[in-house]
Amino acid sequence: QVQLVESGGGLVQAGDSLRLSCTDSGRAFSDDAVGWFRQAPGKERNFLATIGYTGKTYYAASVEGRFTISRDNAKNTVYLQMNSLRSEDTAVYYCGVTNRGLATQPYQYHVWGQGTQVTVSS
Repeated sequence: QVQLVESGGGLVQAGDSLRLSCTDSGRAFSDDAVGWFRQAPGKERNFLATIGYTGKTYYAASVEGRFTISRDNAKNTVYLQMNSLRSEDTAVYYCGVTNRGLATQPYQYHVWGQGTQVTVSS
């Protein structure tokens, strides 16, 4: 059974940091790429960052330099370190798995987690 679980979200103040985790319970990562997306109420699911099996990364311009994606293949876990958080970062954060390289569109991901809520107070 392939299952992804996100964790690490919560309520923080503007300027704070959070580290989100995405853990595979069914070897969903394999040698595929993993991506982080977020979705605010009434909005589409937007790309944030993706990382390949060997550690190659690609970021959305809006978060590059502020967010960092990493992975620990031995622990079947991918992380998203988020610094200097602002109210506009408030959303549900999702991780997904793709076999189509460093993909940036939601339809390119075939497995998703349930999401973790991040709320940033201003």
